[in-house]
Amino acid sequence: MQTVNKTKKQPSRFKSVGLFIILSVLIIALSVISLSLGDINIPPLDIITSFIGIGDPDLTSILVEFRLPRILLAILTGVGLAVSGVVVQSIMRNPLASPDTLGLSSGSGLAAVAVTILLPLASPSVLSAAAFAGGSLVFVIVYLLAYKKGVEPIRFALIGVAVSAFCSSGIHLLISKANPNVNAALVWLSGSLWGRTWDQLIGLLPWVVILLPLIWLLAARLDLIHLGDEVARGLGARVELIRLVLLASAVAMTAAVVSVVGTIGFVGLIIPHVAKRLVGPRHKKLIPTASLLGALFVLAADLIGRGVAPPIEIPAGLIIGIIGAPYFLYLLWRESKK
Repeated sequence: MQTVNKTKKQPSRFKSVGLFIILSVLIIALSVISLSLGDINIPPLDIITSFIGIGDPDLTSILVEFRLPRILLAILTGVGLAVSGVVVQSIMRNPLASPDTLGLSSGSGLAAVAVTILLPLASPSVLSAAAFAGGSLVFVIVYLLAYKKGVEPIRFALIGVAVSAFCSSGIHLLISKANPNVNAALVWLSGSLWGRTWDQLIGLLPWVVILLPLIWLLAARLDLIHLGDEVARGLGARVELIRLVLLASAVAMTAAVVSVVGTIGFVGLIIPHVAKRLVGPRHKKLIPTASLLGALFVLAADLIGRGVAPPIEIPAGLIIGIIGAPYFLYLLWRESKK
């Protein structure tokens, strides 16, 4: 019997490893293409010589100072939003949930637009700090309003949608009364990787590096919560504490992403579904798969936005919205059939 069980488990394990390798290779391939393309196209050989220190100094400066941080930031953005989406959908037990359901993007957006319009001379670091604070504050408000001897997922989602609508109204009000700085606010709201540097990358990196392993270590607890609070409590899980830690981690990671690149929707909604179709619902596999898929998705969207009509760049958030909106409608249709 032991031999039979091992035989059954091997294909699944090999399939997962193969999938991780394929996704990693695709990410590397897109990264190389993204390094090559731009206002100045750089051949792969020149990229190699630049990174080993014997290339043209001007090309090396373009690669290292502008294109490389943008690529790495796209990868971190995809990882952060996708994993946050996995956590939110599992805790809410709602396939249509996403970090936006918590009001996070709207809260960050309201704070960022307020700073952009009211403090036009504010530095990018001030804008990022304000966006992070706005998203975090909205989460705290939603959690406190939803808490009543625990947090019911349905009540939490409804309050999150209401607070999100309130923040969105605030954004529209500020923009309608804005001065010429409204253009900068609109670019930020569309979700763009343009002009991002090592400073933004370094600011985001610790959040992903610390919170992603924490969420993965709690994957087994997330499996229990996804089955329902009563089942999880019956198996000895401290549901409220685990839910708070996981939600706070997802919110912090998403707020960090939004504070750097602006509001990019649909990644946290779509990627968990695709990952679940590939590896199933177990979070030990689902989380790393969603991470790679999210990175690939945002990297591809940014590359498409740069290559469609150069030298004009279409923000990655708009490209993702064009792809994500039809898929969201499909999810709505599929859920309505159940």
